[in-house]
Amino acid sequence: MTTDMEALLTALYVKVDDEIGGTRWMGTPPLLSDSELVCLSVAQALLGYHSEARWLRYANKHLSGMFPYLPLRPG
Repeated sequence: MTTDMEALLTALYVKVDDEIGGTRWMGTPPLLSDSELVCLSVAQALLGYHSEARWLRYANKHLSGMFPYLPLRPG
């Protein structure tokens, strides 16, 4: 992944995280935050992945350093 995409995802994460505000959940905290989910969705669209299974394979290989948790299967 290029540094441009990394910079875009970092900026998007910061913006979304600032706009959403505090975390709102009961019970066990989610493994993937709302900000991370939005960033992954935007990256999937920008990189042109239509298949969620292919996207997750790509993300696990190339984006695992940016996101502490990535699901292994679509769902």
